[in-house]
Amino acid sequence: MAMRIASTNLIVPSSSLISRLSQFSGVMVIRNRRFSFSASKISMSLKAGIVGLPNVGKSTLFNAVVENGKAQAANFPFCTIEPNVGIVAVPDPRLHVLSDLSKSQRVVPASIEFVDIAGLVKGASQGEGLGNKFLTHIRQVDSILQVVRCFEDNDIVHVNGVIDPKSDIDVINLELVFSDLEQIEKRLEKLKKGKAKDSQSKLKEEAEKKALESIQSALMDGRPARSIPLSDFEKDSIKHLSLLTMKPVIYVANVAESDLAAPEENPHVNEVMKLASDLQSGLVTISAQVESELTELPHEERTEYLKSLGVSESVLGNLIRATYSLLGLRTYFTSGEKETKAWTILAGMTAPQAAGVIHSDFEKGFIRAETVSYDDFVAAGSLAVAREKGLLRSEGKDYVVQEGDVMLFRFNV
Repeated sequence: MAMRIASTNLIVPSSSLISRLSQFSGVMVIRNRRFSFSASKISMSLKAGIVGLPNVGKSTLFNAVVENGKAQAANFPFCTIEPNVGIVAVPDPRLHVLSDLSKSQRVVPASIEFVDIAGLVKGASQGEGLGNKFLTHIRQVDSILQVVRCFEDNDIVHVNGVIDPKSDIDVINLELVFSDLEQIEKRLEKLKKGKAKDSQSKLKEEAEKKALESIQSALMDGRPARSIPLSDFEKDSIKHLSLLTMKPVIYVANVAESDLAAPEENPHVNEVMKLASDLQSGLVTISAQVESELTELPHEERTEYLKSLGVSESVLGNLIRATYSLLGLRTYFTSGEKETKAWTILAGMTAPQAAGVIHSDFEKGFIRAETVSYDDFVAAGSLAVAREKGLLRSEGKDYVVQEGDVMLFRFNV
């Protein structure tokens, strides 16, 4: 035996959009469902794609988020993979508390990868602008952060000449719908040829065909793929297509510095807020201008600067919380002398599944999990004291891991 410390919204289209929807029946109705991941996906760094029309502040936001993420944990290996991709630490003060109590040699936070995707223009699904590149990049992310301009500035020209958040959102959503429709049509044509030979392959093709036909019908009504209830087998059968409208969306309302403390007084924000609520999507209000200014300040001065503006923290924490909430994610910890580490899992995962995020062998050979809540661990001061006080529980295969659990897995391989 071995022990291992793992330690219904109705969107009325604009006249330009109506002309593009004329081939479809009905109106644009969008409903959101919670996105889901497999355990193997959760074990990797999450990817969030920052999208939006040109000149809405998305690149400014990306640069600020990446810089602030670097400052959150000096011992986290910040990495810029490309000019438009950055991996940042997920800020979590609980990590350092646990690390101090366990006298850990290092702290390893969870991470999230932000991708600054090229500005989208109308007609992207037909290859306009950098459309094809834009859409390809979106297929590779887990969630979409759609930056919407909610500020007036005559020095920054809007691509459409007017500040209209709803129109901006419609443009991007419609391009995703058209792109998915085209992809589904091509895939259904291939499936009609029915090349599968064995029975299992035939069953998967039938499931894929059924799922795609249901999604195609929804898209024709303007509803995203994620609004269609599918079985796990059907979801698995279409996973390879990475449909754009399967991605969950968080709207990021970008306001001027003067609106940051009271964004509800901005009529553009109210419009986005209502739309996000109707779509059951996330919403975060930010000021890319302020975030950019923060990066110019020493880390110790940033909190005071934010307080002077009437806000408590930078956008990074808000964005990550919104992403975790939308995707249904939770955090558990492992903590010992070697390291204290945060692990990201899906809400509802059992102890063996959570162990499998660390390594597949942990799940295969799972025996039990010695578990203590974060609050109890801190109150006890150490794992040993928590055990003495009966706060450390022995949990089996059916235990559902809770937010903030500190866990030690026993397994046999």
